[in-house]
Amino acid sequence: MARQLHELGRRRRGPFVAVNCAAVVETLLEAELFGIEERTATGVRGRRGKFEHADGGTMFLDEVSDLSLSAQAKFLRVLQDLAVERVGGHGTKRIDTRIVAATNRPLSELVARGLFRADLYYRLSGVEIHVPPLRNRSEDVPELVRYFLGRHRSRELTLSAEAEQALRIYPWPGNVRELERLVERALALMESDRIELDDLPARIRGEFAEVLGPAIGRDESMRAWACHYARLVFEKCGRNKRRACKRLNISYHTLEAYLRVAGTSGRGPGKRLPRWVRTMSTPQVES
Repeated sequence: MARQLHELGRRRRGPFVAVNCAAVVETLLEAELFGIEERTATGVRGRRGKFEHADGGTMFLDEVSDLSLSAQAKFLRVLQDLAVERVGGHGTKRIDTRIVAATNRPLSELVARGLFRADLYYRLSGVEIHVPPLRNRSEDVPELVRYFLGRHRSRELTLSAEAEQALRIYPWPGNVRELERLVERALALMESDRIELDDLPARIRGEFAEVLGPAIGRDESMRAWACHYARLVFEKCGRNKRRACKRLNISYHTLEAYLRVAGTSGRGPGKRLPRWVRTMSTPQVES
């Protein structure tokens, strides 16, 4: 996303410099980010730092929450002054760099716990973009797969309907990175130009087989599938028919008919749901 922001903005002709804050060695932080002057120490050659390399472009700070408090203070000074001073230098250099920061932990909570500087947090929080986990946006999975496949332009690559459905069902604990690695694995093992269900790992095929396999074997109709889906949503809504109707956008009587066919009366504990359904986030339905 950071690269997309860069490529779609006015700085797209400038450099894009990414820094993994979790991997920056504390003792080398200033030299790596701000640069170092020639002959500051024996055998040391002068060089520009990351901020100077990003001048006129975008600096992406990945996992910014992993910076130590002392490193945060150094970052804050650069953001306040819009200038850097190389290690061993005696002057500052003005920079014109857009800062994009990413974190997998809420910075506001870290500020409250004293693990992140409040002044740096307010400097970075000009525009916040929340990216939901992949398990909460399964409709994006096919598009992401096509994007990853598009990187291999030497041949036309497609995804079978069964494989696509299996990828939609999987909860993706490793998020988009896990999906990207999975596509690379499938490309290495597939024997045709089409990713089939058998090209996917067993952990993903297992979820698909648990949910769809029995129905496919019974050659169920679309109506039967609709009934099963209505039951899953009904259970996920806490067996609340009113909420389930809103989620499904159907009438109360239609839901009743679906539940009768699916063998769920709305009373009693009901059949235990598959694991992928139990781990789904609860649908957001207005009361």
